[in-house]
Amino acid sequence: MKPDVYITGVGPVCGLGLGIDEVWPKLLAGESAIAKVHAFDASAFGSSIASEVPEDFKIRNFVPKTYRKATKVMARDIEIAVAAADLAAKDAGLDTAANSDGEPNYNPARVGCHIGAGLIAADTDELTLALAESQQDDGSFDIHHWGQEGMKNLTPLWLLKYLPNMLACHVTIVHDLQGPSNTITCAEASGGLSFGESLRVIQRGQADACFCGGAESNLNPMSFMRQVFTERLSKRNDDPGGAVRPFDQTADGSVVGEGGGILILESAETYTKRGGNNAYARVLGFGASQSLNPGKRSQQPSANGRGPMLAIKNALRDAQLEPDTIDAIMPLGIGHPEWDAAEAAAIKEIFGDRAASIPVISTKASIGNCSAGAGALDLTLAAAALKAQKLPKIINRDQPIDGMTATEPAKLEKLLVVTTGFGGQNTAIILENV
Repeated sequence: MKPDVYITGVGPVCGLGLGIDEVWPKLLAGESAIAKVHAFDASAFGSSIASEVPEDFKIRNFVPKTYRKATKVMARDIEIAVAAADLAAKDAGLDTAANSDGEPNYNPARVGCHIGAGLIAADTDELTLALAESQQDDGSFDIHHWGQEGMKNLTPLWLLKYLPNMLACHVTIVHDLQGPSNTITCAEASGGLSFGESLRVIQRGQADACFCGGAESNLNPMSFMRQVFTERLSKRNDDPGGAVRPFDQTADGSVVGEGGGILILESAETYTKRGGNNAYARVLGFGASQSLNPGKRSQQPSANGRGPMLAIKNALRDAQLEPDTIDAIMPLGIGHPEWDAAEAAAIKEIFGDRAASIPVISTKASIGNCSAGAGALDLTLAAAALKAQKLPKIINRDQPIDGMTATEPAKLEKLLVVTTGFGGQNTAIILENV
C-alpha cells in the first residue's frame, strides 16, 4: 500500500507577486500581470507583451548572507527557483540551513529535490564582446575565432549560470538537501514530471520529503525569440489584460510568462512527526504520457487530445478513482486555439456529458505561460484552491468554446491538474482536500 503524501508548502513566483500570500488574493480578484515587456525592447517581435516578475524582486533577499556571493552565477531562471524554494520551505514550516540558525527539523539525507527547467539563454550583454571578437575581416561570424579568441572574453564561471541543472543544484546547496535529486527539461510538462518523480521517490521510501516544481524566464531576447518561433503568441499588444483568452472562441494565442513554483512534498508520517497539521492537499494520483503529431512535428498536440487524455487516464488509474469523482480541472489552457481544443477534446473524452458542468480553470490570462514553470505554478495554485475551498476567478472567457465552463463547483474535494507540454509530454495530477 502506497504511503500518503501531502503538499505541505508552496512557493509561487510570478508576475502577480512572490509567495502564495501575494499571488492568491490577486487571482481571486481576477487581476492580470500581463503588460508591455520592460526587460528589453520587444517591439520588433510581433508580440511585445508578457508577464514579468515584479521589479523589486532581489535574489539576495531569499538566500543566507553567507551565500550571496554565489548569486553572481545565477541566471534569472535559477533566481526564480531559489526564491520559490525559500518561500515554499517557510510556508511548510521547515527549519532549513537557509532560514534557521538551529538544527533542521528534518533529516537532510532523507530530503530530495526535483526541479524542472528550460533551455536557459545566455545574457546578450555577456555575449556581445565575445561575439565581436569572433569576426572575419568582412564582419561575418567565424566559429574558429570564437573558439580561439572570442570565448576568452567570457568570465571563467560563465557556463555555471546557464546549465539547466543549476536550479536544483543551488536549491540543494542552500537548504542542505542530500536526498535524490534530478532535473527534467520537457517544456511546460517539466514541473509536473518533477512533481511526479518526487512523489515516486517518497512512495518508494527513498526520501521522507522533496522540494519539487519548475521555473523559467523567457524575458531575454533569445529566449523570447524561441517563443515567437512556436507561433503560439497573441498579437493583442494594445490590450495586454485581455490578450490571453483560454478556452474562448476569440482566442488567438498566449503570452510569455516569467515565473515558477516550488512545492514541498512530505510523507504523512514525516509531516505528522514534525508537528504538521495544516497541509494543503493530499496527492492521490500521477499520470504521464508522450503524444506524437507527425504532421506538426509534435509542436502541436493532436486535435483529438490523445496525449493529455492518456495522462488523465493514467492518473485516475493510479488514484483508483472514476472520472465522476473530480470536482474541478486545471489544464494548461494557454489561450491558443489548437492547444486549448486538444485539451478540451481530452476532457470531453474522459468526462463525457459531465464535462460541460465541471469548472475548467486556467491562470494564463493572469500570469502568462511560464513554460517550465507553468505546470508547477498551476500545482501551487491548485493546492491553494483546495485549502481555501475557492477557485481563481476566470477572466477573458466571454465566449467559451463548447463545454468549457467556469462555474463554481458544489464542492471542491478533488482537483485535476493537467499539463500539455510543447514537444508532446503530458502530465496529470490529482489532489484531494485534507
